[in-house]
Amino acid sequence: MIQILIRFIGALLVILLTYNPTGHSYVSWLGDALNGPGIQAQHAFVGVVLLIGWTILIRATFRSLGALGLLLASALIGTFVWLLDSFGLFEKQSDSIIVWLALISLAALLAIGTSWSHIRRNITGQVDVDDVEEL
Repeated sequence: MIQILIRFIGALLVILLTYNPTGHSYVSWLGDALNGPGIQAQHAFVGVVLLIGWTILIRATFRSLGALGLLLASALIGTFVWLLDSFGLFEKQSDSIIVWLALISLAALLAIGTSWSHIRRNITGQVDVDDVEEL
């Protein structure tokens, strides 16, 4: 369980460093650079680091879940958010709440995807070919 939490925090970190509605993100920083002095080496470096993080997360998620699993995990997370909303937990007029929910939901999806091989191995005892090296 702690491994899933660590993966969730890692995914959330990559996502929120890339974009968040507070204005303190790579997207905001890059936008300020484009409107000001222009893109510099530090912008490119951080962009490449974030791109590497996104590539690892997306590739691992897609390889682990596949298209159908990705669709089902998205449906599960989406309907869970809908269920919470049906209880009146969110302000419907707040765009910021919707953005935060989307970002956290994406982090949950990526955490499930990057953890799925381990979860399946623990539930079923089946080992993925990629997991053989870990054993």
